[in-house]
Amino acid sequence: MANRVTRRQFMTRSGLVLGGAVIAPQLLAACGDDDEGGSSGSGGSSDGVYFENWPEYIDTAEDGSVDGPGTTLALFTEQTGIPIKYTETYNDNNEYFAKIQPLLSADKPIGPNVIAPTYWMAARLIGLEWLEKLPLDKIPNSKNLVPSLVKPPSDPTGEYSLPWQAGTTGIAYNLKATGGKELATMQDLWDPALKGKIAVLTEMRDTIGLIAMSEGVDISTADKLSDYQSAFDTLQEQVDNGQIRQFTGNEYVGPLEDGSLAACIAWSGDVLGMGNPDVKFVVPDTGGTLWFDTMVVPAGASGVDDVAKWMDFVYDPVNAARITASVQYISPVQGVQDELRKMGGDAAALADNPLLFPDAATEARLHTFATLSEDEEAKFDDAFSKISGA
Repeated sequence: MANRVTRRQFMTRSGLVLGGAVIAPQLLAACGDDDEGGSSGSGGSSDGVYFENWPEYIDTAEDGSVDGPGTTLALFTEQTGIPIKYTETYNDNNEYFAKIQPLLSADKPIGPNVIAPTYWMAARLIGLEWLEKLPLDKIPNSKNLVPSLVKPPSDPTGEYSLPWQAGTTGIAYNLKATGGKELATMQDLWDPALKGKIAVLTEMRDTIGLIAMSEGVDISTADKLSDYQSAFDTLQEQVDNGQIRQFTGNEYVGPLEDGSLAACIAWSGDVLGMGNPDVKFVVPDTGGTLWFDTMVVPAGASGVDDVAKWMDFVYDPVNAARITASVQYISPVQGVQDELRKMGGDAAALADNPLLFPDAATEARLHTFATLSEDEEAKFDDAFSKISGA
């Protein structure tokens, strides 16, 4: 589906897991101005919402517009009277950080009063004190969130961020290309019969995380490069011997569908979007990862109360289900599965899709990457780039 593919094409997530807590996917079950003006950010009553999000990451109208009749954006304004400006220029976590750093480091507002960094970038912004605290008492529907997302390791006090959407990472494979062989483990990727037909992800925490878990590393606690040296060595070996053909973002989709790739480390959302019965997705026996994007308020933003009303709106299961039916990522809102069934048609079918609502056994195999210090992060990135050629 174009929604997920576009999201993947633009995102660079050097961290794709939760940094210490497992989310149970089943439980997940503006007319502000573009200028730099703004208040001190402690509130605001009628500024409207200005949400800067990733491309193709919200429901659209029949004409493809994000604010056409019946869309979440249109309904929000109709029901609250609050105008909302919505842009899709959050293309990359590090790129966006570089864009906003000069303003936030100078105590100046950036324009948008809500943005959607991946959880690990949200943690970085919190550490730099570049985010406003959320008026949680004005977001009563946050009670509908899966509990582990309310105070995740990226925001231990739960004061600065709330979740937008989530997704999982595991193994995807084409049954025809594997000769009918089902894959279940990372070791299956290293089968000599598949030599030259394997791809791994350019996102370090996904690729190294899955390999490390297959070698007995507890990625939720291991936080030093030395803990992962064996995983890096395995990756280097499989590159050197030609088992791994390439490192990719979601451009693995086409080759996986046509069978020129037999298998790869992949995102569940991409497989869901293919609708190809020959392409399967599995969380390895030894574990897969789960990531999520957040909603946060940049320091100095005005209209924070209006942002709170927006967050409250999208945490209503009916509204959350409308978004899920379109973007087909894992919703952080409990009750979405039931609401999808009520919608009927294709949406109802999604309610029973294991990629959106994994069973308990799959949930138990979803693990997370420990939070890395700035120094260790640099070491990991350097080691990974030397192997991947990035």
